[in-house]
Amino acid sequence: MGASGSGTTTLGRALSEELGTAFFDTDDYFWLPTSPPFQQRRQVHERHALLLGDLDQVPAAVVSGSVVGWGSAIEDSFTLIVFLTLAPGIRVQRLREREMARFGYVDEAFIEWAAQYDEGRLEGRSRSRHEAWLAERQAPILRIDGDLTVRDRLERVLEALCRTPKD
Repeated sequence: MGASGSGTTTLGRALSEELGTAFFDTDDYFWLPTSPPFQQRRQVHERHALLLGDLDQVPAAVVSGSVVGWGSAIEDSFTLIVFLTLAPGIRVQRLREREMARFGYVDEAFIEWAAQYDEGRLEGRSRSRHEAWLAERQAPILRIDGDLTVRDRLERVLEALCRTPKD
């Protein structure tokens, strides 16, 4: 988990490939499929049921994104929680490049929302909200800060998983 543009999806995909597990991105559950995407939210009960249903179908999975407020069945099911932090300027630049590559334009309202993550002045995802959520978790938390390569981040996660007790 982490701010938009911090690399959670990229790391999640890399980790699932490395481990040979399923990969689930919370954006796929939070948002209804629309064109352009990310325009209409799913009902809370629907996204929870969809993710839990998918998790029940696999022996192990990597979940990327924020599940704050998604209920204890999801929130307390993790073996390890990875929290990525990155300087706002780097995140915003990545998001601008991603938006342009995906859609051919940059949605400035989205950029403004994503840029305020550390300050938490707009509704939704914020650093303070994530920190409060992390303080309530029982699973080990690995914090990775800075603009590291995907490989460096992956190695840190793999090392932490080796130290994490298995159920």
